[in-house]
Amino acid sequence: MQETEHLVRYNILVILFSFLFLHSTFSQDYPDKNVDSLLKAGIRDIINQKYSDAEINFNFLNKDYPALPLGDIYLAAVKIAKAYDYGDKYDTDYIESHLEMAKETAENLLSSDENNLWYNYFDALAKGYIAYFAALKGNWLSALSTGVNSISSYENCLNIDDRFFESYIAIGTFEYWQSRKMEFLNGLPFYEDRTKVGIDNLRTASDSASYNSYVAINSLIWIYIDQKDYKKAVELGEKTLKKFPGSRYFKWGLARAYEETDPVKSIKMYNEILNSFTDKNRRNYINEITLKHLIAQQYLKLGEKGKALKLCNEIFSIKNLNEFEHSKLDERLQRVNDLQESLTR
Repeated sequence: MQETEHLVRYNILVILFSFLFLHSTFSQDYPDKNVDSLLKAGIRDIINQKYSDAEINFNFLNKDYPALPLGDIYLAAVKIAKAYDYGDKYDTDYIESHLEMAKETAENLLSSDENNLWYNYFDALAKGYIAYFAALKGNWLSALSTGVNSISSYENCLNIDDRFFESYIAIGTFEYWQSRKMEFLNGLPFYEDRTKVGIDNLRTASDSASYNSYVAINSLIWIYIDQKDYKKAVELGEKTLKKFPGSRYFKWGLARAYEETDPVKSIKMYNEILNSFTDKNRRNYINEITLKHLIAQQYLKLGEKGKALKLCNEIFSIKNLNEFEHSKLDERLQRVNDLQESLTR
């Protein structure tokens, strides 16, 4: 299911944007202006795929503020985002080392003052990234247990101040997708459908005066896709891209929504993503094959079978996939083969 494939693409944004869009009527900016500046600059660099620049900012943060967990958290974030974006192997040792150091630092700060808003937030952020990375590796049990602990820390933030909008976004996203994945239990006494509550929490954040509304909007894009409300998904996706017009992270959601409303626009958006990988010394086979398959399916919808077949043939002309790329693409390549065969009958 394509929604499941791309769900993790917006989950990372819930974490990444936590410091980026903050409301001036409530002091959600970190009190140290230099910390705040380095965070915002580095996170913008990640969203715009400027990974080397992001690492520079977060290395400064880690060096100059070793008592805070933020440098370790976001150095891990850069590695995760870049590897996911380019379809590379994760540098697991590096990522887990930085996240464990961040978790220990956050817990030490929290033990010194459990009612401190920022210390609770650091704890939620560190655990959220650990859960996210566990999910990327397929360790769903660890991801769920750590994710629940992260949500508990976000709830603590709301207990301290109910205007801490990042918490509404994280909690709302978790409530929606937890209910969706457990809805097969509907009818049992202990099952509670929290999808509407989750959406309401996200709308609370998006309708607030907070710049954080862009995070909620991004989450809602994929929720509307999941609900097959593609018109709303398109409206929200187009709004989000006005803020970050070159960001692949947002283009994926909008392209998916366009599939159901305007396949021509979907093809255009997927081609924009494909052409944005500009490193001529290194072909990005995982994204190239994925995107060409998605585009081929849209051409088929439009009745342009020749163009769809051409893309399938281009995919199978790629012969030098390594073991990692094969492991990531096996299922998709089978679907490409099925599509190719259907087009040649």
